[in-house]
Amino acid sequence: METIEAQSENSTSELKLKSHFTGKVVKTSLAGALVDIGEKTPAYLHVSQIPTTGEGTPKGVEDILKPGQEVEVWVKRIKEGRVELTMIKPMEFDWRDLKKDMVVSGKVVRIEKFGVFVEIGAERPGLVHISEMAHGFVKAAQDVVKEGDEIQAMILDIDRKKKQIKLSMKALLPEPEKSEEPAPRAKTAGSGAPRGERKGGGRRRDNAAEDYTAYLQSETPSEPELTAMEIAYRDAMGKAKSKRTIAQEKHKRAEAQERQERDDIFSRTLTNKIKTS
Repeated sequence: METIEAQSENSTSELKLKSHFTGKVVKTSLAGALVDIGEKTPAYLHVSQIPTTGEGTPKGVEDILKPGQEVEVWVKRIKEGRVELTMIKPMEFDWRDLKKDMVVSGKVVRIEKFGVFVEIGAERPGLVHISEMAHGFVKAAQDVVKEGDEIQAMILDIDRKKKQIKLSMKALLPEPEKSEEPAPRAKTAGSGAPRGERKGGGRRRDNAAEDYTAYLQSETPSEPELTAMEIAYRDAMGKAKSKRTIAQEKHKRAEAQERQERDDIFSRTLTNKIKTS
């Protein structure tokens, strides 16, 4: 008599991994069961691929499955004509299945301040950062989606080591139309209006997103008004400077006069010496 394992090796039909079937249990044993999924021969369901119920620990496969019972199964592996099944629903995507720029569908399962997590059928949920939820500014993720929503997103990046999947909803949205900004008018000579101001006194704003900080940095700072103490100090410094200048001029005149007197004495001495010789 053939064993269950030997009977399932005769299947030659072309099946795809993760294919879903509603099969019928043909035979059970301690190691597993044979399930008819419409192929030439039954496929094999190992005991490890049978989910247990909450009614205690079963003693064997017979405690869970009975011949003739209908079960939902998926193709787990196909090897050398042998079809192996699982009753545990497989993930839609393995890590090797995920590719950059791939479009996936999923359900929002958690909302955080920085974005939302989306269950896409992989080992880990994908993350849509708040900056990737829309083209415009998003104040809170709840303004765009709520938990339980079904969404579509594009895969931006996959980190298999960290098991992270980065998604973008924005990548699937049409680009917003950009309004053409009018060209700035040339400033007419003699207008007399200060830079950055209208004639009426209001500040000029080329567009609503003007950077006020940059605008302030571009302005030429006006000279600060001096206080009374600063004016008095400046006057005192001016007077002190004038006194120093007068003293220096007196010193220079005294030196010039002294040099002139020495020259006169030398000249008279030389003249008297010539006369007496």
